Amino acid sequence: MTDGHGHLDAADLDGSPGAGGFRGRRVTVAGLGVSGVSAARALERMGAEVTVVDGGDSDTHRARAAELGAQGVTVRLADAETLPAGTELIVTSPGWKPQSPLFAAAGAAGVPVWGDVELAWRLRGARPAAPAGGEGAPAPWLAVTGTNGKTTTVQMLASILSAAGLRAPAVGNIGTPLIDVVLAEEPCDVLAVELSSYQLHWAPSLRAHSAAVLNLAPDHLDWHGSMEAYAADKGRIYEGNQVACVYNSADPATEELVRRADVQEGCRAVGFTLGTPGPSELGVVDGILVDRAFVENRREQAQELAEVSDVTPAAPHNIANALAAAALARAYGVPASAVRDGLRSFRPDAHRIAHVADVDGVAYVDDSKATNTHATQASLAAYDSIVWIAGGLAKGATFDELVRESAPRLRAAVLIGADRHLIHEALTRHAPDVPVVDLARTDTGAMAAAVDEAARLARHGDTVLMAPACASMDMFVNYNARGDAFTDAVRALAEARAHEVE
Repeated sequence: MTDGHGHLDAADLDGSPGAGGFRGRRVTVAGLGVSGVSAARALERMGAEVTVVDGGDSDTHRARAAELGAQGVTVRLADAETLPAGTELIVTSPGWKPQSPLFAAAGAAGVPVWGDVELAWRLRGARPAAPAGGEGAPAPWLAVTGTNGKTTTVQMLASILSAAGLRAPAVGNIGTPLIDVVLAEEPCDVLAVELSSYQLHWAPSLRAHSAAVLNLAPDHLDWHGSMEAYAADKGRIYEGNQVACVYNSADPATEELVRRADVQEGCRAVGFTLGTPGPSELGVVDGILVDRAFVENRREQAQELAEVSDVTPAAPHNIANALAAAALARAYGVPASAVRDGLRSFRPDAHRIAHVADVDGVAYVDDSKATNTHATQASLAAYDSIVWIAGGLAKGATFDELVRESAPRLRAAVLIGADRHLIHEALTRHAPDVPVVDLARTDTGAMAAAVDEAARLARHGDTVLMAPACASMDMFVNYNARGDAFTDAVRALAEARAHEVE
């Protein structure tokens, strides 16, 4: 039965293994990726009749299908559009568009659609032998979303919580399926949860302890249909928050999402800023991260949390990430000392504004993860004189605003990739005096040529920054492979220059 809003009724929501809320239910899982496989296995263990559908039919798909088939799960490959007969619920992987034919068929049949996060939220506490309330109560969620910086912020948050002695893994869109975590035999104290706009779209029941939206900029509009729809899905993260809605004081769109949210009574709006914080904000004063939100007298007092130098790297956008993570940790009651210790011990993943080497007085920095203009603008803002390596697949992006804002920092630009002409045209319009090298090659060896050209253009004290503002798939398997190619080219350059000195 459904409640008229695409939700199963109360009897169906008790998904604990003992209660058998899914036993005998016919559930279709859309997608054979990591989250889809996780959902299928969990539902099968609970007694559901599970069918997985996926449009692919590669060797990888067939291998995963065979594994699930051995566990009693039906897998249908090369057909992602037909609704299996008798389906009572669809659990979708994050990337499936709302306009997919499968969901249109589900809507016509009155079948609800949940995301993997929605399923995890409904199943929290369904861990075997977990009592209702008390020590075995479900771990609260501290949730993070935003156009950029989600993964780093969630990892920082997990590091801070760990420094406070809490078992608090970084989960969700970061790679570890939430379903596996909430059903694990070993309980967690609290979860640091990264959520994408895709996941939030399909998670109407989510009610976090506290949540943050780091920033908002146009992204994934082909999926959401409009900026308004994209922002609305991001804003879902604030619905029902219990303690704090954390927003970016420099991004009014995030504060507006807080204003629109229906939260629990007593939940507070908490801002973070790179400037001096006002009451109910976290910010920076004389190189110190300070808290004026979670102190006894926030109008007159501030709590020192950490130094800017405790954050690696200490680029402005990463300081903002650290403040957001600190705000969520403080909302959970973590002491200031744990914020400091957690930030000191944290090191970001590869290819996120990572310093590779200094060669002849020039710094070489890999920010291959900067796959859109918003992330690249933050990266460019971290340095004063830059030889910029950029380009790839634009995904419909325009570059005029990025170039206009960053032009004073650009020494030169080296462009690669399928849509490099779009960046070149923006440079011609808004930075005509900046030298541009346009590399027509689109093979993976083009990165080594780009590094060589950048080294020729750079002067002592400059930064060669690879922040592409584009996706990588025209030339590389993913942004990691692109970053590895840059790192290898820089190291080869450093070795060649060292031999020259000898």
